[in-house]
Amino acid sequence: MLKLKSKFLNIGAGRAVVLLNKDDAEELSVHMSDRVILKCGKKSKTAIVDLSEKGVAKGEIGLFNEVKKEISGCKGRVIEVHVAEKPESVQYIKKKLDGAELKQKEMDAIISDVVNDRLSDVELSTFVAASYIRGYSIDETAALTTAIFNMGEGIDFGNKVVDKHCIGGVAGNRTTLLVVPIIASVGLKMPKTSSRSITSPAGTADTMEVLAPVSHSVKKIQKMVKEVGACIVWTGAVNLAPADDKIIRVRHPLSLDPQGMLLASIMAKKKSVGSDFVVIDIPVGKGAKIADINQGKELGHKFIELGKKIGIEVDCLITDGSQPIGIGIGPALEARDILLALQGKGPQDLVGKACDLAGKLLEMVGKAQKGEGKAMAQEILNSGQADRKMREIIKAQGGNSRIKPEDIKIGPEKAVVKSKASGKIKHIDNKLIARIAKTAGAPKDKSAGMDLHVSSGEDVHIGDALFTVYAKSKEKLREAIVLANKLPAVELGGIILEEIE
Repeated sequence: MLKLKSKFLNIGAGRAVVLLNKDDAEELSVHMSDRVILKCGKKSKTAIVDLSEKGVAKGEIGLFNEVKKEISGCKGRVIEVHVAEKPESVQYIKKKLDGAELKQKEMDAIISDVVNDRLSDVELSTFVAASYIRGYSIDETAALTTAIFNMGEGIDFGNKVVDKHCIGGVAGNRTTLLVVPIIASVGLKMPKTSSRSITSPAGTADTMEVLAPVSHSVKKIQKMVKEVGACIVWTGAVNLAPADDKIIRVRHPLSLDPQGMLLASIMAKKKSVGSDFVVIDIPVGKGAKIADINQGKELGHKFIELGKKIGIEVDCLITDGSQPIGIGIGPALEARDILLALQGKGPQDLVGKACDLAGKLLEMVGKAQKGEGKAMAQEILNSGQADRKMREIIKAQGGNSRIKPEDIKIGPEKAVVKSKASGKIKHIDNKLIARIAKTAGAPKDKSAGMDLHVSSGEDVHIGDALFTVYAKSKEKLREAIVLANKLPAVELGGIILEEIE
């Protein structure tokens, strides 16, 4: 044990990390990524070791932001630093690496250590890699789902709570903002927690934030759902699945997406809000996350089976993921599409898909007979019920319930990209279209993105508009147009820039 003077560092690491001088580390016999226990008065915290020769002097210990929060009030005070043993969960990670199946108590131990920052980046990365290489049985997936759920803060909304989820990969796919008001308008509860974009031009939370604030406390969310039956809020503002957030932090840079972790991540969050009925949207097609329909069906069966094991009724829809949905791509443009759709003027592919999903939920809860759900959802939309309910949700979340499509601010700089050739459009690549919209500034700049003017299968002629790009600045617009001219975004004769307005 050593007694070291604390030094607060204004550095965030995403986990509990301390900085030791190499001489002090040698005296403690600890190395990079080892663990230490910090004690300051009655406060105690386990942290991962980083080493430095100059960042802290001998006799000092540097505390990163995540540690400061846990032992606030200890700035400048002497802290006891004890060597910590490796957690037992490390043995379970090795067990998984060897190909063995993990039991519930073993998964619980791993997830507990993930949440409490007792695993180093190397150990957590090994857990993700082992999961990717060895795969999970359905029992292991259920164990991981339960472990993630148990370490979060669940919200109780009572009975008959419904939800939906899309596995992603399709640009413009903002069906949630139509499904939620359709479902809530018939008296069902739909507390929708959604993510911000990680790799796309807009996440559901990014788009909803154009219409209303999405960061709310658990107490406020409960109040909103009690009053209007639904909400569309950002998952990151509530502590539903902290373990999942930490695992994603490692999965993303490694580009590893173990199927068992994908299933557990989604279903743990559904369980955390007390979902009784969930519909999963699985887009399939060229350019989507899943290209083969049989793979899509297999994933759907696993969602349904996992739901049975954790007490949630699940159904899945295999949908067309071969091209973007709707017209607008980017938060503001997608929010405009939603308001138009609620008024019966929106993109028909977006409306049709939303009614498919909402219809399935209406059938699952017994509000509609089998095969009649989509027609009921469409009628709710046509009648204006969904529009009125969405405005109630917007108002409850602190937005302007009288907002009109034309009130939404779109990037002032724009350019129309036209076809260089005549022919039939074979394919519009989701990933390439997303790259152009992101280069224009989406989703950070909510007003940026693009409007698609064509879809797969359409005939076009030389000079026909393919899409319009919007940006906040001429510089961002030019960057997006340069990229558009380099990429085969539409498999036709090519694309050209007409003008910058």
